[in-house]
Amino acid sequence: MGITLKQSEESTVIHLDGAIDIACAAELKTTFLDALKSGNPVRVALDGCTDLDVTAVQLLWAAGHEARALAMGFKLAGPVPEPLWAALKDAGFERFPVPV
Repeated sequence: MGITLKQSEESTVIHLDGAIDIACAAELKTTFLDALKSGNPVRVALDGCTDLDVTAVQLLWAAGHEARALAMGFKLAGPVPEPLWAALKDAGFERFPVPV
């Protein structure tokens, strides 16, 4: 399990690795809040993620919603493992830009 925030002058990237679940929900929420405070476009990399529980999906959705309300860019970055993408699509994430 791992949550990493990398910020530059132009963008903010959050890397999620391993299983992201209720045990790291507080850390994930804080990371999303820190990313949104930057004012830069936010990218969430899920290529190293093996599982997202419902709490993580809700936090991802809320962060994306808040970014849109703040007129900030927010998208999933890099390849998303197919099992995760299937679950995210079921939750309505097909509206989020995802690179191919």
